[in-house]
Amino acid sequence: MSVRASVSPVPPPVSSALPSAAASPEKMRADGLSAWFGSKLALKAITMPLVERKVTAVIGPSGCGKSTFIRCLNRMHEVVSGARTEGQVLLDGKSIYARDVDPVRVRRRVGMVFQKPNPFPAMSVRDNVLAGLRLSGISPAEPDVVAEEVLRQAALWDEVKDALDRPGGALSGGQQQRLCIARCLALEPEVVLMDEPCSSLDPVATAKIEELIHDLRERYTIVIVTHSMQQAARVSDYTAFFYLGELVEYDHADVIFTKPSDPRTEDYITGRFG
Repeated sequence: MSVRASVSPVPPPVSSALPSAAASPEKMRADGLSAWFGSKLALKAITMPLVERKVTAVIGPSGCGKSTFIRCLNRMHEVVSGARTEGQVLLDGKSIYARDVDPVRVRRRVGMVFQKPNPFPAMSVRDNVLAGLRLSGISPAEPDVVAEEVLRQAALWDEVKDALDRPGGALSGGQQQRLCIARCLALEPEVVLMDEPCSSLDPVATAKIEELIHDLRERYTIVIVTHSMQQAARVSDYTAFFYLGELVEYDHADVIFTKPSDPRTEDYITGRFG
């Protein structure tokens, strides 16, 4: 069963039933989510689930709203001047846009890894890992234990355990991206958003990030934006195809890539446009 978004401004709610093979409950849900930059409508009433401890890939051509969508999932969209949203984003069934919800707390629970690695270049590897905690006013009792734990989760420990005092900027691009993932994980998020995390990496580094995503899904709900159809097919359990700000189709990844129900999805994944 595929879930399609209506093109009407305010579509009726989509059934909460997930595709039949889903083994986990929803962790998050966008419900009639629209987003603007000033007067420009970037997302059109998106309704879709994000399944707990699964990987959801968001695909589509440039400018279709993929990055805007995931920035709405942790309230980063609203920090842009003139940006606004309508509709709901639910985390464990509760709206993250409710008046009494602290957006800083949301961003701790729903972490973000950006397209380009952004470690603090002059800061040591150890201090990079702990930077998010310290900026949040958290002082772990055993910082070295925390650093080792999350570096292991990010599959980086064996490569940097003897160089924790080296500047983070001295690492390779792929290592820097995994360092940024470790920094995100140190905050103990429940959901990890990744906005094209491999776009600036070579094939070897990309393979390591993809292996890491496979491992992390055992603990975290992951959403990855990617332009690579091959990557989406390799790493995702569910895939959503966006086009011109609309959710065209959402389903299990193998359905999207082998028998999509919307001709626009088939045209995109077969390279007819995009």
